[in-house]
Amino acid sequence: MSVAELRQPARLTSRDDLLDARRLVVKIGSSSLTDEGGRLDEARVQGIADTAASLAERGTELVIVSSGAIAAALGPLGLPERPAAVALQQAAASVGQALLATAWQAAFARHGRVTGQVLLTESDVIRPQTYRNVRTALETLLGLGTVPVVNENDTTATHEIRFGDNDRLAALVAQLLGADALILLTDVDALYTAPPREAGAVRIGQVEDVARLAGVSIGSVGSKVGTGGMVTKLSAAQLASTTGTAALLTSTEQFSAGIAGKDVGTFFPAQHGRRRSRLVWLRFATRGAGTVHLDDGAAQAVRSRRRSLLAVGISRVEGAFPAGVPVDLAAPDGEVIARGLTSFSSDELRAMAGLGTEEARERLGDRFHRPAIHRDQLVVL
Repeated sequence: MSVAELRQPARLTSRDDLLDARRLVVKIGSSSLTDEGGRLDEARVQGIADTAASLAERGTELVIVSSGAIAAALGPLGLPERPAAVALQQAAASVGQALLATAWQAAFARHGRVTGQVLLTESDVIRPQTYRNVRTALETLLGLGTVPVVNENDTTATHEIRFGDNDRLAALVAQLLGADALILLTDVDALYTAPPREAGAVRIGQVEDVARLAGVSIGSVGSKVGTGGMVTKLSAAQLASTTGTAALLTSTEQFSAGIAGKDVGTFFPAQHGRRRSRLVWLRFATRGAGTVHLDDGAAQAVRSRRRSLLAVGISRVEGAFPAGVPVDLAAPDGEVIARGLTSFSSDELRAMAGLGTEEARERLGDRFHRPAIHRDQLVVL
């Protein structure tokens, strides 16, 4: 398959279908890769690699999204827990990424498999050009028979370290590659109706729609070595399943049973109806770099008539951003109603705001005689 083509996921709707998956993204949390002292547990890494390699041997393409870089450095650096200071997190990540990459390389080498390290930040899968570059790189690595090991680039990231999580990154990678399934491995074996330690908590075997989980008690705090929690995993599973990729949430101990179709963990069947496309990416895989506020007429035109956004309908612009990035479009009441790739920078949009097309061209130049956001670059949320 040419890297220019968009691979469509197989849309697996039952656990048994996991046996037929030909492209998987497997995400492993920090707590599943480290021991109680915070050091990288190479035996755990090896166990996951053993199962993953068996998948590769049957012809399944595999991408590992591995947390654990910062956690792997806690022991060697003498840190008792994940540091709060961003500078310390970056330093720990620098040490830990090397340890983590070496561990995965050694674990897969026992099966004759080559790994490749891919360090990403969320912006790499949001901006159109870098999105295509990342997809091309990963497709090429898979085509060469390697196992890409993806991690968030915590050494240079700032916002991502404080607020990001590898669950979301894994879901974005799965969407980017059109994976058949996303496997979320954690230290909890499934989603339960209440925290698993509580009496009466019952495992939820399958979730057709995450929105129907209202009333289920879901913790949001991650472990002392990680950043994620059950909320981020549910969000990742929802993003994946909505874009056609099935998801399975389970523990590392049940990884082998889960991908064999056994009744373990919590399964999220792929939903039908949407094909992978740039608009799907824009809808589910991005966050607006800023917000363009619309007047009533423009909001109605965008929301109901799928019209391009003209400068005359812009009331104000919030944030600073260049041309060509995703921005949110908000109705007069502040509700975000759409997202689109802006044709102009934030400063240019401010200069254009409220101007008719001819007036914008006369005042600002010929290139301003076009929509602020073309309808082909816009998706209603």
